[in-house]
Order: sequence, then structure tokens, then C-alpha cells
Amino acid sequence: MTTFDNREQAFENKYAHDAEMNFKARARRNRLFGEWLAGEMGLSGDAVAEYAKEVVKADLEEDGDQDVIRKVVADVQAKGMDLSAHRLEKHLHEFMDEAKRQIMSEVK
Repeated sequence: MTTFDNREQAFENKYAHDAEMNFKARARRNRLFGEWLAGEMGLSGDAVAEYAKEVVKADLEEDGDQDVIRKVVADVQAKGMDLSAHRLEKHLHEFMDEAKRQIMSEVK
């Protein structure tokens, strides 16, 4: 195997690892976000975990975050809560930072 082949394989391995870490971070982010929002909606016990799973599943509908935002905005409106899509997106991004911190601390 040549040096070029080794470098190419290393790059492919890094890409696969980065993609896997990003997928895990997004799933963790969505779970954390769902748990937080469930608490804001007054859910407790098993309902919190179930709602968090629904938020994670919502992210599998399309690329980007709009599928998650669309789902939670509809849920918030159904509960009659005063949380804007912009504010929900802000929280979603904050939970991404937290999810990355958690995953990085587990990897060490």
C-alpha cells in the first residue's frame, strides 16, 4: 500500500468517524431538547422519555432542523404555550453544545 493509499484510507476513516459522532450528537441533542420541552409542558415520568423519543424520531424526516422545529412548535401551540419558533431554535442550538460536551467527555 502506498503512502497515498494510507492517507486516503485515513481520510475515509476520519470522515466516517466524524459522521458517526455528528449523528450521535444530533440524537443526544434532540433527546435533551425533548426532555427539556417535556418539562416545560408539565409532563413527568415515562411521558418525558416518550416525548423525547418522539423529538428524536422527528429529526429523521428530512435534512436540517426544520422537521424538529415544526414538530415542537405544533406541540407547543397545542398546549397553548407562549414559545416562539425562534426561541425553540435557540434552545435547540444550546442543546447541541451540551450534547457535544457530553459525548466528548464520554470518549476520553
